[in-house]
Formats: sequence, structure tokens, C-alpha cells
Amino acid sequence: MKFRNIGVIISREYMTRVRKKSFLVITFVVPVLMALLCIVPSVIMLMSKDKCKTVEVLDESGIVLPYLTDSDIVVYKDCTGVDLDSLKAGVSSENGNDAVLHISAYDPQTRNVTATVYSVKPVGIDIKEDISSKAEDAVEDCRMRSYDIENLDVIMQEIKADVSVATYTLGEDGQEKITSSEVYMIISLVLTMVIYMFIAMFSGMVMSSVIEEKSSKVVEVLVSSVKSIELMFGKIIGVACVALTQFFLWIVLAFVLISAAGLFVDFDSITQGAQQMTQMASVPGMDATDPTAALMQAAGENPELSAIFSTLKDLNYGSIIFSFIVYFVLGYLLYASLFAAIGSAVENEGDSNQLQMPVTIPLLIGFFIAFYAFKAPDSQLAFWGSMIPFTSPMVMLARIPFGVPAWELAVSIGLLLITFVVFAWISARIYKVGILVSGKKSTFKDLWKWLKQK
Repeated sequence: MKFRNIGVIISREYMTRVRKKSFLVITFVVPVLMALLCIVPSVIMLMSKDKCKTVEVLDESGIVLPYLTDSDIVVYKDCTGVDLDSLKAGVSSENGNDAVLHISAYDPQTRNVTATVYSVKPVGIDIKEDISSKAEDAVEDCRMRSYDIENLDVIMQEIKADVSVATYTLGEDGQEKITSSEVYMIISLVLTMVIYMFIAMFSGMVMSSVIEEKSSKVVEVLVSSVKSIELMFGKIIGVACVALTQFFLWIVLAFVLISAAGLFVDFDSITQGAQQMTQMASVPGMDATDPTAALMQAAGENPELSAIFSTLKDLNYGSIIFSFIVYFVLGYLLYASLFAAIGSAVENEGDSNQLQMPVTIPLLIGFFIAFYAFKAPDSQLAFWGSMIPFTSPMVMLARIPFGVPAWELAVSIGLLLITFVVFAWISARIYKVGILVSGKKSTFKDLWKWLKQK
């Protein structure tokens, strides 16, 4: 295998794809779409608010009406003493009476009331939930008063407990450090989702590239000049470079869009927050040059806030970044080689669905196990999921923030590396034959036959 040939193929693959109009369109359109995804939900929420409704209330219980306070979505109108049938007959949005709420008399046996809404058009879920919650509050207060215990409502509030759990980790020297499991969980979630997305997306690009060249017969010209294994690895690395370039441009463009949007944002509140931080840092005993320490000290007796800052400060970012790079590179190479072999066996992406199944299932299983690893990072399922090469890129990254012994990390990386070498060799043998086979739909039996050919 000549590395010079691989370099030429990488350069060709990279330049060919970067010069395509589709690359430019996706590169510049995706950041705009991402920005819109951040803005559109807020716009939808603002525009989806219904106009304020007027609800006429006939309260036969006498306990619910005082709790029905007006809001920006509903206005309640007291209609005590009015006949229910006449109220229902007068329901009309044109007359300003959108609905009628009938509260039944209080039942001493069930100690409850029933609420019925009459309207021409179905009422929104917000109004229904508003009526339900306020009626429940009224009934609960009525039940408490029935016990005839002085200050029962105050007693009920006083007996409610809010117990916060503080977690500490003990170092080898016995030193205690406050930690936040929620911070570890969020970091694990982000790492898992990013590496799963990268591996699945980039590997799929490799398969698409192989299918495209095979269907256009370009591959027949290429294999006459270079070895099939050089072509496969050149394509895998070239596509990775294209994908990483695109991802880097997305980050840059997203930063530019956010900065541009910042020109239209009022930063007064942010400035005030910065001034408050400066004032906190000037308090005696605080290190003004260490904003993290200042924030932790300002947290005072708030264990949750202190745990968050302490956890973020004490995270081993070097280990996390190193692990992410290693598992992304090896995981991508493993799955990209398998997808390259699949692409060489078919002439269009529609025929690849059956052959993709054994490859995509382990990837999905690893993703699902990683979600379980957030809750139990040291469980048997999480341990073996981080050892099995086909699931370890996702599961091990989910465990890394919680702390993984060095021997487990070394064994996991070693197994992943060995598995990549083995399956890269297998994929190369299949790729060597598959790219030259056309005119038939390949099966697993055909792949096995190609693998055994010398």
C-alpha cells in the first residue's frame, strides 16, 4: 500500500466535493436554518397565543368562583343567580361570551365538585388547565377548612420538606470535593449525541460516494491505477476531511450569525450582571482575578450552585477531549470501512437498506446503552457496552465524565483499534471485488463469496 497514492486520492476526493455547488449550498444554508430553529419556536409561541376569552361562570358550590382570577388568556364573569339554560343559549363569540362554566354544588359525600364548560367552539387546553387547577385549589382549601383545625393551611405549608442532597467525591488524599451529577449527565449526553451524529453522518457520506463512483463507472478507471485498499482508505479519509471542513465552517458561520444578532439585542441586563460580579469580586476575601472562585464564594450556602461551579472547575477536560478525538477517529474509521464495503456491493442507495441493517443496529444499540449509562455508569451493561468495539465510542464517552479507570480506557481503545484493523481488512477484500460487480443485486451470500476470494 503506497501512502503517496492514498494522498492523491484524498486530495482528489476533497477537492471534488468541496467544489460542488451542493457543498456550498449546504454549508451556507445550514447555519441559517440552525439560527432560524433558535428563533422560530419563540415566534411561534408568541403568534400561537389565542385572543383572550370571556367565560361566564355559574358557581353553585360557592367556593370556586373566588379562585377564578383573570389572566391574559381568559376573563371570568360572575353570573350567579342566572339560569344555566339561558346562559348556554347566549353563548356566542360575537356577543363576547365565548363559553359558560358551570360548577356543581359541593357534594359532602365525595367532598368534590364537577366543572362543565359549554362553548360553540372547543376551548383551548390552556383555558381548560387554568379552570382545572384553580378549581382543585378551591376544593383542597375547602377540605382543609372542614377539619376545623386552626391554621391548618399554615401547618400544611410548614410540614412540606425540601431536602437537597449534596454529593462529594473523595480524592486519594482524602480531600472532599463537592460535585454535581447533573453536570456529568449533561456533558455525557452532549458527547454521546455529537459522536453518534458524526459517525452516522460521515460514514453515510462514504457509502454515498462509493455508490456514486460505481454507478458512473469512474471507479473502473481508478482501480486500474491504484490498489482497491488505497482507493477505499483514500476515500474514507478524504470524506472525513470534507465533513470536518464543513463542520468547521458551520461553527464559524454560526458564530458570525450569533454576533450579528447580538447587534439587535439589549445587553443592559448582561452589563448589570457583569457589574454585580465585579462588586462580588471586590468583597474582602474574594480573589478578583479568579471569577470562578468569586462565583463559588458568592454562592454562599447554596450547595447546588456551588456543586455546579466546583464540578465544571474540576472536570478533566484534557481527558474528555483526548477520549472524544480517539473514539471519534477509530469509531468513524470502523463504521466508514463497513459502509464503504456496503456501498461497493450495490449500485444505488435503495438496494443498500438490507445490507446496512447489521451495521446500523450496533450503532443504535450503543446510542441507547449510552442513555442508560447516564444513570448507572458503572453497571455491567454500561461496562460491557464500553468494551464492545461496535458500541464503545458512544458508551465510553457517556462514562468518561463520571471517571473511568485507566485500564478500562486502554482495553476499550485497544479492542476498538484491533477491531478496526480486522474489519478494514475484511471490507477491503469485499470492496476489491464489489466495485467491479454490476448488473445484479448483491446479497450477504455474495459478500461472503467475495471475502473468500484471493
